[in-house]
Amino acid sequence: MEAISLTPSISADSVDLLLDSFNSKVKNVIDDIAPLKVSRKTGRQKSAWRKSTAVQSMKRQCRKAERMWRKTKLEIHYSIYKDSLRTFNVELGKARQSFFSNLINSNLNNTRTLFATVERLTNPPNQIASEMLSDSKCNEFASFFSEKINNIRKAISTSPSYAEVRHIRPQYQKEDTMSAFEEIDSKILEEIVQHLKSSTCYLDTLPTYFFKRVLNCLEADLLEVVNASLLSGTFPNSLKTAVVKPLLKKRNLDNTILSNYRPISNLPFIGKIIEKVVFNQLNKYLNSNGYLDNFQSGFRPHHSTETALIKIINDIRLNSESGKISVLVLLDLSAAFDTVDHNILLERLENLVGLSGMVIKWFRSYLEGRGYYVSIGEHKSKWTSMTCGVPQGSILAPLLFSLYMLPLSQIMRKNQIAYHSYADDTQIYLALSPNDYSPIDSLCQCIDEINSWMCENFLQLNKEKTEVIAFGNKDEVLKVNAYLDSRGLTTKNQVRNLGVILETDLSFSSHVKAVTKSAYYHLKNIARIRGFVSSQDLEKLVHAFITSRVDYCNGLLTGLPKKTIRQLQLIQNAAARILTRTRKSEHITP
Repeated sequence: MEAISLTPSISADSVDLLLDSFNSKVKNVIDDIAPLKVSRKTGRQKSAWRKSTAVQSMKRQCRKAERMWRKTKLEIHYSIYKDSLRTFNVELGKARQSFFSNLINSNLNNTRTLFATVERLTNPPNQIASEMLSDSKCNEFASFFSEKINNIRKAISTSPSYAEVRHIRPQYQKEDTMSAFEEIDSKILEEIVQHLKSSTCYLDTLPTYFFKRVLNCLEADLLEVVNASLLSGTFPNSLKTAVVKPLLKKRNLDNTILSNYRPISNLPFIGKIIEKVVFNQLNKYLNSNGYLDNFQSGFRPHHSTETALIKIINDIRLNSESGKISVLVLLDLSAAFDTVDHNILLERLENLVGLSGMVIKWFRSYLEGRGYYVSIGEHKSKWTSMTCGVPQGSILAPLLFSLYMLPLSQIMRKNQIAYHSYADDTQIYLALSPNDYSPIDSLCQCIDEINSWMCENFLQLNKEKTEVIAFGNKDEVLKVNAYLDSRGLTTKNQVRNLGVILETDLSFSSHVKAVTKSAYYHLKNIARIRGFVSSQDLEKLVHAFITSRVDYCNGLLTGLPKKTIRQLQLIQNAAARILTRTRKSEHITP
């Protein structure tokens, strides 16, 4: 690959022609080096580690020795056969360990792939039903996913106040506008490419891991494509198509029912590179001008689910110390990212954020003309158009959604209701003095206004899944719950908030219990495969599946009783025993 130059200049002005030429040259080089070979699958497929040259060679020697022994029945030939079999099994074990070691190391930051790897080793494959493997079924999936979004938008009753959305008063000064992108150099491009996840899309010309390895050969032409996209305000059409794979929501669900699947979208890698360049420049502009909501913690540096929850829980604890009751409402949106209206989003980017010129032209090009097809095995559906929503699996989607939701905060501020958001998860809360429930009127008014605003902006507030919980003195909480129920706000004793289970007394006992249950499940699976992987890789799996769960939002657990914290310590002890192969009767706590 390095011996073939891919850098002759291309004079075409069209970004699409530049990208097509780039992909064509890469494909021609690959075809010269490694021509495509088509083979038919027959019977049971070999595991990847069984296909190595060393394993295949050992297997042939073992079979040869076996045939000789069965032919002669001599003891010496039987001993040779047993030695060959033993050597083959050792080599097979090394190959298997090497395979999973490479897989683990290349996906340390990709929890989904790591989880799938462990699941593959410890549980039978969770396959799509055989009757789903056809082009017609792929078309049914595509229609189902598309109709689901269309039905949500149809169910949303748009009010006359929709016109107000289209005439938002500009909130930026003239000097604050962003009208053009800056060109990038090869150093910035290389840094972006190497830091992106190595997930590969079926539409990619090269596998992502290999793309990164030969970047020095592709850099000049790739840089030309990226800068041409920025300067022309055009996002290449060929990068607007996503490959959607249906994923069963839960293992025990019926795999023949379409509604039991969720769509997992995968986008071309080059498109993600361009998106990341745009994201970096847009994010810098937004932060320098203070356009992002202070109480939106989604996908921002120095913000996380933990910082969001610490802020909320701290406010609730302060209210409790003052003798007040806190009421928290967790708003639930139905397919929020998928129903975003493109026209409203573009108007927000112009009128609220101050994007103009080539920048707003680029975002219009980025949103328009998108589509997807569903792929299951070797089968795929027809191309389906996407007329709304921000692209699932894209780098820009969370940021664009946050900007789309900017005006919502005005409703909470007007009603003097505290709020905090993480991407599409929005929660509002207030404090009540004993026997003074008048602020609940403001809360109900706020929820009604939020619902109206959602309708105007083609978002659906799912009232059935919206949860309400009160915190504070047990007797006062019971009184508040009764009053809330009378106002149509059904309360719960515990809720799951950004992955953390909250109870009315903030004891976190249910949360710790859930973490313990999940951790022991994964520890059991890791223990079953420790013979397949090295000690170093086993440690990485423990950190990925166990330590990450114990550490998640652990700032909330400060000050809990030792009895509660001890359960988490026992998890770490069990993990240490697996890593060190220490018996249960031996001391393990440091």
